This record gives sequence, structure tokens and C-alpha cells, in this order.
Amino acid sequence: KEARSNPPLLLDTLLNPKTIAMTTPRYVTVGIDIGTLNTKVTLGPTHDHELVRNAHGGHVTPTAVTFAGKSRARLLGEDATEVARADGNTVGMLERLLVDSLDGEIVDGEINKDDLAEFLRFDWRKGEGTVYIPSMDEEFTSTALLAMFLGRIKRNVLSTVERLDGDRKDSDMSTSADLQFVFAVPPSYSESTRNALVDAAYAASISNSTVIDSTSCIATVYERKFGDSVVENDKRNILVVDMGHARTSVAILQLINNAELAGDEMDVDEEKSNEEEKKIIEPIDRDNSTDKSGSISKVKILSSVSCPTLGAGNIDIVLYHHFRATLPSLAKAEFKSNSRSGQKLLEGCRILKHLLSMLPEGNVTVETIGNNEMDVKLSASRELVKQLCQGEVLDKLKSMIEKALTKSGGVVALGEEDISVVELTGGGCRIPMIQDAIRDVIGKAEDFVFSRSLDDTSLALGAAMIPYSVEAHTVDAEREETRTKLLETEVALAEKDEQLRRKDEIRNQIESHILELRSARHSSAHSSLLPKTDEFNSFLDGTDDWLFSDECEEASVEQMIEKWTQIQGRTQEFCGDYLAAKQFEADRKDRDLEEEAQRAAAERDAEAAMNGDDGDEADHDTRRLPTKRRMEIVMKNKAEANELFSCGNYRHAAARYAKALTHCAKFYDLSPQEEQEVKDVKLSLYLNMAFSYIKLEKFDNAFASCNDALSIDPKNVKALYRRATVQYEKRKFDDAITDLKEAEKLAPEDKAVKKLKLMVDKQMAKQKAKEKAMAKKMFG
Repeated sequence: KEARSNPPLLLDTLLNPKTIAMTTPRYVTVGIDIGTLNTKVTLGPTHDHELVRNAHGGHVTPTAVTFAGKSRARLLGEDATEVARADGNTVGMLERLLVDSLDGEIVDGEINKDDLAEFLRFDWRKGEGTVYIPSMDEEFTSTALLAMFLGRIKRNVLSTVERLDGDRKDSDMSTSADLQFVFAVPPSYSESTRNALVDAAYAASISNSTVIDSTSCIATVYERKFGDSVVENDKRNILVVDMGHARTSVAILQLINNAELAGDEMDVDEEKSNEEEKKIIEPIDRDNSTDKSGSISKVKILSSVSCPTLGAGNIDIVLYHHFRATLPSLAKAEFKSNSRSGQKLLEGCRILKHLLSMLPEGNVTVETIGNNEMDVKLSASRELVKQLCQGEVLDKLKSMIEKALTKSGGVVALGEEDISVVELTGGGCRIPMIQDAIRDVIGKAEDFVFSRSLDDTSLALGAAMIPYSVEAHTVDAEREETRTKLLETEVALAEKDEQLRRKDEIRNQIESHILELRSARHSSAHSSLLPKTDEFNSFLDGTDDWLFSDECEEASVEQMIEKWTQIQGRTQEFCGDYLAAKQFEADRKDRDLEEEAQRAAAERDAEAAMNGDDGDEADHDTRRLPTKRRMEIVMKNKAEANELFSCGNYRHAAARYAKALTHCAKFYDLSPQEEQEVKDVKLSLYLNMAFSYIKLEKFDNAFASCNDALSIDPKNVKALYRRATVQYEKRKFDDAITDLKEAEKLAPEDKAVKKLKLMVDKQMAKQKAKEKAMAKKMFG
């Protein structure tokens, strides 16, 4: 089978740097674990297995694609609308849409029933393998949708590689042709599913890709971490349980040493003839030599079982149906599972599940989903949830573990040692009742301690650790034609996205320009130089109207550039004196800052000469300073940043706020009161840094700073307001309204919140009017 044509090779050979240089001289291996909700990506050994962050700085990338309309660029990955709040134009769970991806091992009766399907808000036409997108009035195949998402992953990877290679003088910057994607997939994946995944990568301009069984990835990581921990003539049996949102895998591994290795190698032919063939991950030769005793360890995969329809999300669904049936305010409420109200209830169940992972009882309030849009309170205890999930979740998990133990050969293969280590990974394994079920099925006491040596990135890391020799896949003519069409379509869509993004940039420039001219009348020191004529007012109003007209909507990039040039010319005619005065002031500030920077540099050099160091500006401050002294440094940096900000030097202000935050991480042995003081300072720094980034129009950075602020104080009105401002600038009006409503609850009299909310409402009304007009054109 093509899907299995590139099995894991001997790790002691593959992970030897000399071998890597010989077999893959210019390739960057990328390990990818495509999850139901999020995707994890790591680079291979050429880049020290660096975790690939998304464009917002997150460690994972949401597995979703949003179509904002024919005149808007696609929003991919981290830019996509959150699935829980999305409509039919956002497609999530992309991996589950692939052909045959939900086929798995039958463990218990209806194991392959997909309980999540009823909650999908997008129109998945499973029989045709397509998804209908209303805003595009078009159907896309599941492979094409995944290709779009992988295009975003590719860009994130290239950005990370470029950042890491930036300081390497002898390094050539990597391109798509230099990447080889290695996907960690469940062992139950069929050949057609594996082919669809490889085809999606091809359509994303990744010509070198392959798939590796997730069990092999886990075994590789485990051997790398613990290969040296087994004493001579000893072995260790490991149960690995990985429960994600919608998929669960169970594997039995055996970590053994060279004494066992000899026996295994003698019986290779016999093992290959066995129907339940065992896989072996050979030892890693870390130092090109064995230890003094000559002992070498390795990992043998005794068995693996996977289920594509069992995960932590099933608990949410069980709670959902329980509350629909038992709460009077919901029993008569008429909404479907995939409606907005259904999604809000499911999200409430998910939050309640997380609370019960920490507390014996929990309560969550879900707003406006009951009869007459009443708020609904969800209450449950761990014991109740355990009873509800016994058949749908716990029994199925136990059946999977029992099957894995049976497939491993039982006592004959495991020996008297039985299961000595249980590794848990995936969010579902953090739930107490899941842990209890695992202990129960393997006969362990309540005080048995689980290991968490494998984190949620282990699959991607394992995939990146197993490079493969680049070889051509055999693809028949029909499949090659399909792949070529997918590639051509994705290239065309990517080019269109770039054009639309460029249009949005110019539109934002024009909108900011007009807004600045209006605001300058009341806030600028040079407001007296602005004209007060009706002609000038008409120019501003006319430009505003044009921005939201069909002419602007249908304009090409060239026409937008021409319009922007005309507006700048007209502004020069009307406001020449004002612009000249403004430029003179800006130049003066730049000169003052340059002189100040030169003075500061001279002072640093003089201080360095006195102290006998090299004056390096890098942060080498590892001193354990008293809390008061460290706080003085933080506040000094903050004061300098505030001064820079007040002078309009936003870039340097943001850098100085960031510097202050690095010092905030250097406090130690704080009292509770001091901890709160540090939190308050950090909150202020994040808010100011967000404001600086907004001024610089670096909205992704501003968004991240707002999130950092809200992680400290989720009810901070200023953080909600500034995040809403970012969402407004990025034209994510639904997200902006959500933040503004929350801010309005907390500060009903806040004029800035009210003003921004009016602006967002106005934009949403215009957007709906355009959609209505477009629908009228399309359907009469």
C-alpha cells in the first residue's frame, strides 16, 4: 500500500547527524498532528525540534477555515472564527471530513457512530464528500478544505524556519520545496484516507509528504526519553492512553534491553509470519556507542487500538442530552443541536466538564437559551457525570484497553511484570473518572500514580523525529489529474486572497486617513490649520460613503491604489498647511529621539568601560534582586515607555513595555500581597503594549497583548475594549460585539465602549444590507 510505503526506519541510523546530512541534505522535516480542534506542529532535528507557533504566537493552530464572502480573503487556522461561535461559513474538524477517516476498529457495538455530527453547523454532504459554503455559493471537497488549512501551516512553518535561520550566515532560506511533512495518523486510517491527506499536502504545494502511524510516533518519543532507564536484563510494560476531543488511541509498549534484543532478532522471520506482527523501534545511538555495560534498550509495540468516535467531546454530548431532557427551561425550548443556542449549551457543558475535573461539584450559567431567552443554570457532580457516561464513554474506553491487552499477547508477552507504567496524554485523560476507569481495567489501586511524560505535542514530535528517505509515490492517472486540479485551484485561491488582503490594507489606510482628519479638528495642536468649508466636509463624507459602496467592493487593487492616490492629492490641496506642520513636528520628534538615543548609548558605553564589560545590550540580568529594587527597574522602564508613547514613538514604547515585562518575570519568593502587586503592574503593561500595537496597526500583536491582559483579569473593561478595537479593525465584527457586550455589562456608562459599539453596529448593518442586496441579485 502506498500509505504504508514509508515505514519508520532504524532510529540509530536516522537520528545520526551524519546520516541525516547524507540522506536529506536540504529538507526540513515537519511533524504534524492534525487534531479535531487544534493542530500541533514541530520541526525536525535540523532545527532542534522547535515547536511551530501560529501567527498569533499560540502553540497550537485551530483546525478550521472561514469563508468571509467572495470579496473577502479566507480566514485560515488561527484567523478563522472560533468554531463554537461560527456559522455555516466556518468549517472545523477538517481531519474528520476526509474519506473513510471515521472508520476504525470495532470495539463495542456502535463504536463508529459519530455523535459530533449532529452539532456541525456547516453543511457537510458526507455522501458526496463535500461541504457547501453559503457565502461562496460553492461546494468544496474535504481534501480541498484541508489543503487550504495546510497552506496556513506551511506559512507558519516557513516563518519559524526563517526566524531560526536568520542568524545563520551560511544558511539558505527554506522554501516549500525544502519541506517534508510527516503526518502522525491513527493506525486505523485506511489507504484512501492516507492518500487524501498526502493529496491535500500536495495541493498546498508540499510535494514531499508521508504518513506515520501515531503509535510509532509515541514509541519513538518514549524511547528517546527513557531508553537509558532500563537496567540490564529488565523490561518495562507501558500502557499509553491518548484521549483527545473526538478520538482515542490505546497502545501497549514494551521497553527492553539488549538481552531481549538478541532473542527478538532470532525470531524475526517467525514474527513477520504472525498475523499480529509486532513493530519494533530500534535503539537510538546517542553517542555512537553503547554504555559501559554494553546494554542497549529499545521499544517494542505490542498492540494498538484506536477509535475515531470516542473522546472527551462525548462527555459534553452526554451532558447536553441530559440537560435537554431534565431541565424544564430546556425541555420545551425549540432549537436544534447545530443551532446557535445548541452550540452555546454544548459550550456550557464543556466548561462544566472542565470545572468538574478540578471540583467535586460545579455550576455554569448559559445565557439566553431557555424558554423566552432565559438564562439557564447547569449543575452537576462528578458522581452524576460518571453515571451518565458509564455506557457511552467509560465502558467503551475499558473495552479498548482490554482489546489492546488481548492483542498484546496477554501474560505470555507481558510476563509477570504486567503493566508497570501508564502514560496519559490528551485533554480527556485529565478527567478523574477517565483515570479511575483506566485504573479499574488494569487492576491498579486508587493510589496508583500515572505518568505524564508524554505531553500533547508528542505525536508531532515523534513524527518529526522519524525522517524518511524522499522517494516518489506511485500515483495513477486519475488521481494525478485530481491532485493537479486541487493544486491549481488552491494556487488560484491563494493569489485571490493576497489581492483581497491588499485591498483591505488600502481600504483600512483610507478609512484611518479620513478618521484622523475628522479627529484632528478636536485633538490636534494644529487643528486651526484645517479647513472648515462645506467642500472639505463633503470630501470627507463622500470618501466615507465610497468606502462602503459597491464601487469600492468591486474595485481591483490597481483601482484602489489609484483612488488612494487621488484622496492623498485632494487632502494635500485642502490641508497642505496642516500636513506640513504635522510633518515638521514629526521630524523634530525624530531628531530629539535620535539625539536622546545617542546620549543614552554614550552613557551605556561609558558605564560599560567603567565596569569592564563589553556593553552588550542583551538581557543578562540574572541577579536575585530584592523585590523593591526589581520593582523600581520595572517602573523605570514603564515610565520611559509612557514618555515614548506620549511623544508618538509607539514602536519604541512597545519595546520598552516588553522590557518591563521581562523584569516582571524575575521576581522571586513573593508574598501574596506582592504577587498581587506584580499582577497589577503586568496588567497595566499588557494594556499599554496593546495600545501601542494598535497605534502601529500591528493588530495581531495587539490581540495577543489583550489576551495576556485578560488572562490576568478576565473582566477588565479596558482589555475587552481594546480587543474589540482590534476585532473592529480586522473586520471581525461578531467577535468585537461579543467583547463590547461584556464590557458594557461591566461598565454601562463607559462612553468609549458605547461609541465603538455604535460603530460596529453600523458596519454590521451595512454588511447585512450588502448581503441582502447580493442575495436579491442572485435569487431575484
